[in-house]
Amino acid sequence: MSNVVLSASGLYTPPEAISNEELVEAYNAYVEKYNAAHADAIAAGELDALSTSDADFIYKASGIKSRYVVDKAGILDPDVMHPRIRTRTNDEPSIQCEMALEAIGQCLAQVDCEAAGIDAVLVACSNLPRPYPALAVEVQHYLGGGRFGFDLNVACASAAFGIQTGANMIDSGSARRVLVVNPEICSAHLNFRDRDSHFIFGDVCTAALLEHRDEVAAGRGFDVLGTRLITQFSNNIRNNFGFLNRAETEPRSEADRLFVQNGRRVFKDVGPMVAELIVNHLGEHDLGADALKRLWLHQANINMNTLICKRVLGRPAEEAEMPSVLAEYANTSSASPVIVFHKYSDDLERGDVGVLCGFGAGYSAGSVILKRR
Repeated sequence: MSNVVLSASGLYTPPEAISNEELVEAYNAYVEKYNAAHADAIAAGELDALSTSDADFIYKASGIKSRYVVDKAGILDPDVMHPRIRTRTNDEPSIQCEMALEAIGQCLAQVDCEAAGIDAVLVACSNLPRPYPALAVEVQHYLGGGRFGFDLNVACASAAFGIQTGANMIDSGSARRVLVVNPEICSAHLNFRDRDSHFIFGDVCTAALLEHRDEVAAGRGFDVLGTRLITQFSNNIRNNFGFLNRAETEPRSEADRLFVQNGRRVFKDVGPMVAELIVNHLGEHDLGADALKRLWLHQANINMNTLICKRVLGRPAEEAEMPSVLAEYANTSSASPVIVFHKYSDDLERGDVGVLCGFGAGYSAGSVILKRR
């Protein structure tokens, strides 16, 4: 893929944020109401009492201190505990489309590229607003550029899969410029009544522009040296929401239609899998750990990322080698490694090599080796 350059990136951050302390206050208020309402059943041993959450526990377990969201009030209301999003008419752009356009605008402004110069728009994210029409085609329409677009979903690895897809298009000659966009409203699929996961996710949108090297000014962007993908089926991270819910003979509970995970098992399975993927991918390009200046990793859990980096580098990573946005953004699914790249790539010098890596449900993981031009 020596002809492919990741030339620019963009980031849209929602204006509202929720701290751990605010989130815990709302969750604990819900717990108090729940336990009071079910006091007799709890006393009889028919139900388990819910336990309160704690801001310090959240930070120690995940590295998260805060998260941006599209609607703060609904999430923090103990009687609602989910974002409330205005219903759009079919003649209005969807909220994810609006987020995408903001991130794309930043991205194109970096390289002074007009929307008319885009060939393809790929929306790669965990949660799409509907089966059809494709969100990517909607984004293409309101952007006013692109010959075609389509959606792809490989959960938290979607950005890496989207980058490989776009790079393949450019490498094959079917496109010269491809936008990969990751609009994530993770707060809408999160169960804020689940103590084990209510703190994990935030909302955001990122964009990345892939171009044929002939279209990019000398010294700008990063050469895409190669990509590598891996999938392995697992139920340890799952979301059962879908159009078939209404047809199921046994209706699912709300909790079963939202994000669920076996966190301990995910940590045990995914960390080593991702480290092995990166090491093997670097080896395919005759690159060792000593050649690696930066790891732009999916922001799922600070402890998992620390483990991955240690296995890849053969030693504990320095802060500059493993930058993190977890404390501010929390887990933003597919967008998270692109956020890290967007914020922590300008300081790299010509010839420096880094790996952008997304991983998550599926299991799925994707590695993208980038070299500063």
